[in-house]
Amino acid sequence: MSATRRASADGRPGAIGGLGLALPAVPTRAADPRAWPIAVFDSGVGGLTVLHELLVHLPQEDFLYLGDTARFPYGERSRAELETFALEIAEELLARGAKLLVVACNSATAAALPALRRRMMETTLGVDVLGAVQPEAVQAVTATRNGRIGLLATPTTVMSGAYARAIAAADPHVDLVAVSCPDLAPIIQDGTLFDHAVVDTVRGYVAPLREAGVDTVVLGCTHYPLVRPLLQRMLGRDVQLVTSGAALARQVEHVLGSRSLANPRAEATAPGPPEEGDYRFLCTGDTEAFRGLGTRFLQMPLGTVEHVDLREEAMT
Repeated sequence: MSATRRASADGRPGAIGGLGLALPAVPTRAADPRAWPIAVFDSGVGGLTVLHELLVHLPQEDFLYLGDTARFPYGERSRAELETFALEIAEELLARGAKLLVVACNSATAAALPALRRRMMETTLGVDVLGAVQPEAVQAVTATRNGRIGLLATPTTVMSGAYARAIAAADPHVDLVAVSCPDLAPIIQDGTLFDHAVVDTVRGYVAPLREAGVDTVVLGCTHYPLVRPLLQRMLGRDVQLVTSGAALARQVEHVLGSRSLANPRAEATAPGPPEEGDYRFLCTGDTEAFRGLGTRFLQMPLGTVEHVDLREEAMT
């Protein structure tokens, strides 16, 4: 059971089975929904590349990030598994006062976004859910000059056809060459980068895209920006690489504006630079491993990482 569920209703720490062991409480929810955090989740630390862009584009906002490292990788999980995982995570983040949910994980987006949106709209808050696929697809269609787009992604993402549908919806005349990369995210997550084996693995994934003559490549996994220089070298400097971070940040900004949910601290400090918001981290696996590896992905200090145990329960 998650420690957060045992906090008392007024926000004070609870105790384990009468033993008097204090547990961390969920922070008291602010009365103004605009002051609630934006929640971001991923299968591991890869989504920190998205969080980095959100922190840069929306410095006044508070963020809560959850990495499901205990169940990483998601790339070869079934659709049913990923739906279950995503709903469990959404329930945890909603309980912690999220005003918006960003699914940084491409595999979870491809498999679970419709289910997540249905469930989150059933809650009393009606929380919006944004995923990684559609913003990248639109950006890729805009960027391509010859109408040939490549996709590097996990097996689950490729098999879902989510990118093929999103790109076809944006422009039905564009050709997509999708390459499944089962080993790439685990290699990057493990931190074993840039030896000859890794270079050969990446070169094998890139080869079909070079043969197809693509001029734009979608990095369909949040881990892949960590090997962007290697990919760019192999694909050629004229090939445009598209990542989800900046595109998602722009979409988040639009939703906050349209729903009047932008954090009020931005108005309080106008016209100067806004007061910086807070960002906090949760993970389902080893917290020290997450903090050590996550610093490289986020390129900012992580601070304390809280461990959470997820369980499936109905959202209210």
